[in-house]
Amino acid sequence: MAVDHGVPPIYAEEALEDGPSQVHLATVEEKKRLWVRNAVINALFIASWFTFALVLSLYNKWMFSPDHFGFPYPLFVTMLHMFVQFVFSAIMRVGWPQTFRPEHNPSKRDYASKAVPTAIATGLDIGLSNLSLKTITLTFYTMCKSSSLVFVLAFAFLFRLEQFSLRLIGVIFLIFAGVLLMVASETHFVLSGLILVLSASALGGLRWSLTQLLLRDKRMGLNNPAATIFWLSPVMGVTLAIISAVLDSWATLFRSHFFTGTSETLRTLFLLFLPGILAFSMVLSEYYIIQRTGVVPMSIAGIAKEVTTITVSAWFFGDELTPLNITGVAITVCGIALYTYHKYRKSVDSTVPLDAHGNPIVDLDDANIALEDGYQLQLESAPLVRSNADEELDRQAPQGSPPAYSADGEQEDLRQRDVLFDSAEDLISSDGMTNLSTRPRGS
Repeated sequence: MAVDHGVPPIYAEEALEDGPSQVHLATVEEKKRLWVRNAVINALFIASWFTFALVLSLYNKWMFSPDHFGFPYPLFVTMLHMFVQFVFSAIMRVGWPQTFRPEHNPSKRDYASKAVPTAIATGLDIGLSNLSLKTITLTFYTMCKSSSLVFVLAFAFLFRLEQFSLRLIGVIFLIFAGVLLMVASETHFVLSGLILVLSASALGGLRWSLTQLLLRDKRMGLNNPAATIFWLSPVMGVTLAIISAVLDSWATLFRSHFFTGTSETLRTLFLLFLPGILAFSMVLSEYYIIQRTGVVPMSIAGIAKEVTTITVSAWFFGDELTPLNITGVAITVCGIALYTYHKYRKSVDSTVPLDAHGNPIVDLDDANIALEDGYQLQLESAPLVRSNADEELDRQAPQGSPPAYSADGEQEDLRQRDVLFDSAEDLISSDGMTNLSTRPRGS
C-alpha cells in the first residue's frame, strides 16, 4: 500500500536552480521500479510504527491493569505524553535544525485557524474514545471504532486528499465489513456509548485529514513530522488536560496512594513519563507514514496491525476465534490486498516527470510541470517549456525516447511565443505520486 517514490522528492524549482534541466516522463518500468523502492521504505516506517505501538500497548496494559501497577487514569497519562512529545520535538529542532526545523513558522492566524483545530480534534478523539470505554465493552468499542476507516475516506474525499473512485469505496467497505466480522461476538448494546465512539471515529477521520494537510503545507513550516508534533502537541496536551480534569477528577487523583510521599510520587512520575518516549516515536512514525502515503493508507495500516495482533494472539496465546471471526480476518486480508493493488495500478498509470538523474520531480505547492507537445504546465519560478533546442534533441534521440524539456525563466520571451499555461488539477495525489491531470492548450 506504500506508494511514494522512495527517494526524497526533487522539487521543481530545485531541479532548475542550477540552470536548464532535462526532464522526461517516467516509463512504465521506471514507475514500477520507483514504486517497489518506495514500498520497501514505507514498509520499514510501518514496521517501526508497529513495533512502537505494540511495546506501548504492552506497557499500558501493565500500567493500567489492577493486577500490576494499576494506575486508573489513562487520559492523564496521555496528557503527560503530549508534553513529552513537545520536549523531544523541541530537542530535535534545536539539535538538528537543518533536518527538523523548516524555514518557516506558522503565522498566528494560520496557527489559530489550521493547527489548533487539528490539535483539538485529536484531543477530543482520544477523550471521547476513553469515555466511551466506561459504558461499553472493548469488543463493542472495536466494532464501532472500525467505522473510522469510513470517516477517514469521507474526509479524504472532502478535502481532495483522495481522488473519488467507486472502486476505492468498494474496497474500503469490504475491509470495514471484514473488521466487523473479525471482532463480532455477543455484546451488550449501549446507545450512549455508541454515540460517543462514533463521534470519536468522526473526529479521528477529521484530525488525520487535517494532519495530512498540515504536513503538505511548506508555507506554514509544518511539512516536517517533528515540526508538526512541536506545534500541535501543546494544544493537544491542554485539550486533554481539560478533559482529564473533568473525567479523572484530579483532586481524587493527587490524593491517591500514587502520590503519597516524595519517593512514591517520583516513582509514579517516572513510570508515567517513560512511555512518553515510545509514544513520541510512534507518533513520529505515524506522521512520516501520512506524509509519504496519506491518511487512507495509514488507516489501512492500522487495520493490518489489528489483523496481525488477532492472528498472533490466536496462534501463540490460544485466543479462540469463531468461524465468523476467521471469515472476517480472511475478508479483511483480501480487502487490504485489493487496496494495495489499487494504489499500485494508480501509481503505474499516473504521469511522473523525472529529472536527469531519474528522481521524481514534485512541487508540494501545486506548481506545474511541462508535459508533452500541446500540454503546458506552470512553475512558480522558471517554467519548463519545449524550446527549439529540445525539439532538435528529440530529432537526434533514438526512436521511442521520452520528449525533453528545459527551463526558461524569461517571461517576455514566453509572451512573444504566445504560450498559454494551464494549471493542472491534483498535481500531488493522495498516494504521494505526482499525478498530472492535463488539458490541451486552449481548452
